[in-house]
Order: sequence, then C-alpha cells, then structure tokens
Amino acid sequence: MRWFKVPFWIPWLMPYRIWRGPQHDHQGRPCVYLTFDDGPIPEVTPWVLDKLEAYGAKATFFSIGDNALRYPEILRDILKRGHTIGNHTQSHCKGNETSREKYLEQVQAFHNATQLRTNLFRPPYGRITSGQASSLTKLGYRIVMWDILSYDWQKELPAQTIYAQLKKHLRPGSIVVFHDSLKAEKNLRQVLPKILEHINKQGMVMAALGSD
Repeated sequence: MRWFKVPFWIPWLMPYRIWRGPQHDHQGRPCVYLTFDDGPIPEVTPWVLDKLEAYGAKATFFSIGDNALRYPEILRDILKRGHTIGNHTQSHCKGNETSREKYLEQVQAFHNATQLRTNLFRPPYGRITSGQASSLTKLGYRIVMWDILSYDWQKELPAQTIYAQLKKHLRPGSIVVFHDSLKAEKNLRQVLPKILEHINKQGMVMAALGSD
C-alpha cells in the first residue's frame, strides 16, 4: 500500500516529530516545503538545484555523510544557493536495525564529515525507534518526517501518477519528500519541473525548513 499522504493518525501515534511546516511565511504567503533525501550526487543534485533556482524555490536537502565526503563542492553549492541541509546519518542506516548507541554515532559522524551544525534530522526510511528519537530530541534535534511522500524511487510507478498524487494532496504546510538519487532520477526529472510549475501557479512559496 502506498500512502502518498500521511494518514492523520500516524502523527498522533508519533508525536515530537515534525510532520508539517508553518502554513504561511512572515508575509502571510502560503508555503510548502520540498525536501530531497540521499544526496548529494553529481548526476542529480546539480540538476535539482538549477530547477529550483529557475522557479525561485528554496528547499531542504537531507544529505548522507558518505556522499557529502565524496562531493563536498556540491554540498557547498546547496548552501550557497540559499537552501538548508539536514542530517540523514552517515551511511543511511535503518534505525530499527541499529542500536541506539550506533545510531547516535551515525548522526555524529555526519557532523564530523560535513562540519555542519544543523539540527534538522530525518531518519532514513523513516525508521527510528522511540529511544533513538528521544535521545536525539534531548540533544536538540528536530526530527523532520513528512506530509507527502512522492515514491519517486519506485521505477515501476508512472511519473504521471506521482504528479497527480502530489497535485491532489499539496496544501499550505506540506512537507514533500523527493530523492536526489540515481534510483529516483527517472521519475524526478519528469515530475519535479511539473510540480514546481504547479506550485508557482497556485501562488505558494517554496521555502526551506529552518535549522534554528
């Protein structure tokens, strides 16, 4: 079963995590929040940055420490263009298969690799135990989940279906998950320009999540 839109009861079962962003900015304009997981990589991330810039959009990139070590220039470009970066662990580990101690080490390793002090964190696969979440929250992390999941990595899923579902569920405050990864590239290249155009026509601002 694919839940493009997170059912209302899931945030209720998993509190102390961010499922939606502010609906309006300080000027009263409606906002949505595009996020990109698993980069940065040279095959996809620079293309995403160019598309965002063409539409005046800001976004949040939940990057993997291993990729940041390989491509630090892309990480710097993300920040230079006014986007924010979040922690997605050092090597994309699954919380439910990792001890709390090892999980926290993965989170810290990301900071060591990137030299970034971001407090935005998204668990890979959305999998994080209550103990891990509690520890990270006590350390000052904001655990960012999502309102809408694009499923862009599922190659058997037609891009038009993804686009239709995003249009159907987008609303002010939505946090949308895309992936700047090779696995998602085919669908992302078809869907992202269309959804950027759609959001612009709706008069909504595409904002980055703050890390303060």
